[in-house]
Parts: sequence; C-alpha cells; structure tokens
Amino acid sequence: MMSYDKRSGKIWYNNDLVEWAEAKIHVLNHGLHYASCVFEGERVYEKSIFKLEEHTSRLFYSAKRMGMTIPYTEKEINDACNKIILVQNVENGYVRPTVWRGSEMMAISAQQTKIHVAIATWEWGSYFDPKLKVEGIRLNISNWRKPPPNTIPWDTKASGLYMINTLSKHEAEQQGYADSLMLDHEGNVAEATGANVFFKDKNGEIHTPIPDCFLDGITRRTVIEIAKSKGIKINERKIKPEELRDFVGCFLTGSAAEVTPVSCIVDNQFKVCETIIDLNKSYQTLVRKK
Repeated sequence: MMSYDKRSGKIWYNNDLVEWAEAKIHVLNHGLHYASCVFEGERVYEKSIFKLEEHTSRLFYSAKRMGMTIPYTEKEINDACNKIILVQNVENGYVRPTVWRGSEMMAISAQQTKIHVAIATWEWGSYFDPKLKVEGIRLNISNWRKPPPNTIPWDTKASGLYMINTLSKHEAEQQGYADSLMLDHEGNVAEATGANVFFKDKNGEIHTPIPDCFLDGITRRTVIEIAKSKGIKINERKIKPEELRDFVGCFLTGSAAEVTPVSCIVDNQFKVCETIIDLNKSYQTLVRKK
C-alpha cells in the first residue's frame, strides 16, 4: 500500500487546492497534541458522495460540541467535497474532511487557535478483505470499554475517541482476527472499532445496541430503514455478551465497512444468512442510485 503522505494530486486545504505532499501542519499543532480534531468518512460511488449533506451536518455538530467554529458554511464544505473528487477524478473511493485547531497556542487552553479545514479523497475499495466479506469476518472482544457518556463527547466523530479503538483493532489483528467487538462501560455490547453491529435471531428479527455512548452511524440508520422497508423487525436494546450464543447471524455497518457479515465473535459462530446478503444487496443498490 502506498503511504498516504506520498500520494499525488490535490487536497482542499483552507479553501485552496494544494499539492498533496504540501498539505502540511506544524508539529506543535493543538489537534495533534490535545486531540482537538473532528472528521468525517464518506464513500464515493460512481463519482457521487453518498449522504454528503448528512455527513457535513455531523461534521459541524461535532465541531460545535468540541468548541470549534468551522469558518465555512455547510454548503461551502459540500461544494468543496464535490470539487475535490472531481479534481482527483475519484469514481469509487473515500472522502476525509478534517477540522482541527492550529498552532497559535500550545497548552490545554486553546481559545485563540485558528480552525483549519482540509478535505482529501482517494480511490478505495473494500475496507475488509473482499474474500472475508463473503465468508464473514472474525472478531475478538476487546479488553477496552467505551467510557460513560458523561465523560466524553460520545456523539461526535472526534479523533480522541478513536484511541481505544486503535488499541482494540491492533490487539485483534495480533490475535488473528479482522476486528474487535467493544463493550460499553456497563459491559453491554457496543460496536466494532469503526462500525456498528447488528444481530439476527432465530425468528428473523434484528437486534442492535442502543447508541447511547457511541456514534449512531449514518450507515446504521440507513440499514435500519432498509430492513424496516422489508418488514424486518428491528430491536434497539441493551445486549449482553452472553446473548451472542443465541443469535444466528451478525453483521457490521459503516461508511467504510458498508455491510460486512461476521462469521464469529470469539467462540460464537454465525451464518452469512440470506437476510444479511439481501440487506447488503439493497444497500449497494441504494448507494449507487443516481
């Protein structure tokens, strides 16, 4: 894989198109040292960004929750996202808008820092190995737990929240798994490291954790709408780890992960059932609809 700092083309950076290699920040950057940074992850399908407006609205919400005022309108960011995928000629890929505090202050307090915005995009295929997506990926259960909701801005896509996700993902990969299931502060099932999780029971109903201490994903909401349109009952509720053995199917959802079947979570085995295959087909049809 080519290093992301050595790619070619342009990046939208504070309302300018700059050379990819020149899109730099200073090492004494507040976003780097204190995680004052929010971002989005968006999929491009056939040169169109899926649910761009929803992603941009969430970006602005995340920034506001982090005390940052984005110096552009939502329309300007939408236009910039569409512009950069045209400039980069991305047909099926990924878009990463990022907002962060600059280098004017180097302390916990950052009242006078400038707010920067950059948008990068690149061609990108499956987040997981395509073969594994057919067979179902394997998950372990992380030793790290999602913090209580009164300790973090849990409903944002803020960079600092992903520290334990990275630790969990690395641990899973070192153990031979593709990803990790994370529990919440009460020991309930929460999410994977970068995707929401769903389970299918023996009666054909779908169960998914209530997003009360982790992000309610845009893809999560989309798949719930698709399932309901097919008459599938959705149960949003607290799920205990010991319930995993009672489910017959499992899958993840996310802008990067899309709809990804899960074959096992540690010793709990799942089938890539027809329901999951059908939901994935419907999702793929939706995202490519002009």
